[in-house]
Amino acid sequence: MSERVMPGRTDGLITLGAADALWVDLTADSAVPTASGAFTCSPSHARVGYVLLGGHVVATVRASGGQWSVPEVEVRRAAAELNAVGMDRQDLVRIGPFRGAPRQEGNEETPLRWRQRITRELQELGGPARAARREVGRPYHLAGIDWRQILVEQTRDGTQRTWWLPRAVVRLLDAAEHTETQWVQAARTRQAGAAVTEPPSYPRQARDAGGRQTPSPEGPTASLRPYNAELEGQLYSVLSRKPGTSRRVAGWACAVCRTAPATVLDHCHEHGYVRAPLCQSCNTLERPDHLYSNDIRVANRYTRLFHTDTNDWLRHWHRCPGCRARTTLPLPHLAAWTAHIACRSLRPTHRAPRGRTPCGVLRVSWTGSHKAPRSCLLTVAVDFCPSGEHSVLARVPYREAAERFRIWLAETAPAVAAAAGPDRLDGIPAQFRPVIADTSGEGLALF
Repeated sequence: MSERVMPGRTDGLITLGAADALWVDLTADSAVPTASGAFTCSPSHARVGYVLLGGHVVATVRASGGQWSVPEVEVRRAAAELNAVGMDRQDLVRIGPFRGAPRQEGNEETPLRWRQRITRELQELGGPARAARREVGRPYHLAGIDWRQILVEQTRDGTQRTWWLPRAVVRLLDAAEHTETQWVQAARTRQAGAAVTEPPSYPRQARDAGGRQTPSPEGPTASLRPYNAELEGQLYSVLSRKPGTSRRVAGWACAVCRTAPATVLDHCHEHGYVRAPLCQSCNTLERPDHLYSNDIRVANRYTRLFHTDTNDWLRHWHRCPGCRARTTLPLPHLAAWTAHIACRSLRPTHRAPRGRTPCGVLRVSWTGSHKAPRSCLLTVAVDFCPSGEHSVLARVPYREAAERFRIWLAETAPAVAAAAGPDRLDGIPAQFRPVIADTSGEGLALF
């Protein structure tokens, strides 16, 4: 994009109106849709000292004459970061409404809280369709992103409405919320330590020789620290009750994507051990699609778990000492792997205008438990076969599925496989949760 001289530009500062135009111009080809009122319309509010653009903070400056401005270089940097984001409109994350979720009143002075803002606006306007028709001239944006264009509404049982956004946008907005929190905390710290002779500003600003205010060169936000197995071997039931755990988790970057701030502490439901702090997006991605307590529909997102980002997810699951000792996955994940990988060649196809398409939707269920592997059986079936001719594809005993997974793990992620097994338990705490010993087969197998 060619450099342009923006109206109102003075020593690298441009007015908010010019910044609006520049933001839209720079992000015209972005995969994430942006809004025209990123600097001048709610929830942006120049007087609080900053404007959010994606996961980037742009400081606002009150120049001579009382006119609010922003540094042009920061606008361009934020646009470049947003343009680098790829977005899959089919990879969706539910953002609400959730039963029992507390409603938070807010106005232009409150932090982003983007989930509450979207829920409040949709409830007031009666849903996405009405929100798109009503007040057409009013920009709807969060951190410069026009969420109306990408919001998806789904209806269950003809009554319950749910709202979804692409996973990439959820990560962007989570990062923006975290960045804003860090900015506000840093600004308050600077205010508390400011000299009494000069009233504190928000955020701190310096004055140049001409009397104009310029943003402080010091970085406003504290970077997220990477997770380095600080919680390995600890039980979730114990750690979750400790005061300050949530605040501690929020300081880490997500242990899987390593870009978004962590919001939850993921743990193994079979053994109770903490795995790692994750962002909401990654935590949703790895959660099995339970239809019932022992039934999973194998959705397209398992392609990410077992193909695209395999190494990251296998390493994450094996942060649980119990799973690492058994060299396997929790039963729901092992069942999904069996259907998606081990039984892939069994899935029939049907003729289509452009070749052949896989039949229906894969579903896997199981009887028994991983604690009694001799009697546990996985059943892989096909739902919604167009011709109605396909149903059960395979019945795989638990032990056979676990052995297939071990072989596949050694071929797919050798480093993860090398760190697994009963003789690779250096990370097991002194008092760990006992693993049930299965003595019904040859030798002593850990289950």
